[in-house]
Amino acid sequence: MEMILREKDANEWVYRGEGAANLVLAYTGSSPTFIGKVMRIRKCPRNGAEGMCMRSPSALTALERLLWKDVDELISSSDNEIACQLFAHHVMKPLLGPKYVDAGMLVEVPREFLELVEKNVIRQRPAWRVDNARVDMHRGSVLLMSDHSVFTHGNLGSSPCISVEIKPKCGFIPLSRFISEGTAIKRRITRFQMHQALKLHQGEISLLSKYNPLDLFSGSKERIYKAIKDLFTTPQNNFRVFMNGSLIFGGLGGGAEDTNFGIAKAFENALKSVIQADNGLCTENLLTLVAEAVKKSGVLDRLLDVQKLDNVDIEGAIHAYYDITRQQCIICRELSEEQLKRYTSLHSASLDESLRIVKDYLIAATAKDCSFMICFRQRKAGDSGSGSICSNIYLESTKQTFDFKVQDLT
Repeated sequence: MEMILREKDANEWVYRGEGAANLVLAYTGSSPTFIGKVMRIRKCPRNGAEGMCMRSPSALTALERLLWKDVDELISSSDNEIACQLFAHHVMKPLLGPKYVDAGMLVEVPREFLELVEKNVIRQRPAWRVDNARVDMHRGSVLLMSDHSVFTHGNLGSSPCISVEIKPKCGFIPLSRFISEGTAIKRRITRFQMHQALKLHQGEISLLSKYNPLDLFSGSKERIYKAIKDLFTTPQNNFRVFMNGSLIFGGLGGGAEDTNFGIAKAFENALKSVIQADNGLCTENLLTLVAEAVKKSGVLDRLLDVQKLDNVDIEGAIHAYYDITRQQCIICRELSEEQLKRYTSLHSASLDESLRIVKDYLIAATAKDCSFMICFRQRKAGDSGSGSICSNIYLESTKQTFDFKVQDLT
């Protein structure tokens, strides 16, 4: 880490959104170093447990160092932020592909910078996010990444840039033989749909999403379009759209309300500067464009391959975990002698095999919860395009050609 952001720089970063673990800020200043960049700042629980925010003297636990013993850079890291960045670079990037994963770089920040950032963004954050977590003041660095909601090459002012962020969730039904009879529903219903039922029961959502991840990962043009349309109808925290880096659809800090007439009309109007279609057809054409880009890019094929590294399900991985830790398996303790036979192969596996099972499960879990961004820009007449950096799509219904790029955000 050579770059340092000072307290005076905090006012040049504005709230872009947040997830469970990080705040995301976008740069609005004039420094060439940071133009086209966003930063991720770690959060910690706002529950009075100050110790939960304290930095550990070691980035990884003894068990984690055993799991990732083959990644020297990762196990030797002395800081949690560094470990997370190295995990993205050395583990996820080779699996998903270098063009899809931006591991970012760490930039040093003093506490004063973090304090001013928290003060500046608190009014933009959803109230429930503010109640749950705050900026972690014990962090000494932030993660700097390219802003994948815009094109950072070519003439930035040549035409509007529109980008769509999708969190696809798990794209397959688990078939592991270690799934018990009591949880066999997992073999019929997607994890996303089961979570929808739980969220509706707990009052977190008002409407079940019709989105089915299996449609998005299907490879079928028709089913992919259906998935994109269903995400548009109930975006929740799975679908957002940006225009030139500014949010025009979806929620900033998490879930968004269901798409009603007013939201749909405002979005349609916002698209008129990008999609050259008759009134009322801009949204439909954008969703078609997104579906075609998803299929053409092949990003979901790579993502699904990594998700499927979990081939034993948590109900298998937990047994391997207990073998690694040399603890008595509390799952097996509750089973009958006949039921125990199902897990004999796991408990008789070598240490290296148990480590592989748990590592693959953790890598797959990361892939199941990642987002990816598709960024579009219309190609003007006479424009030769962006070379090998981007692919392009011709939208027949509007007679427009769009350059597009896909970036996985992990």
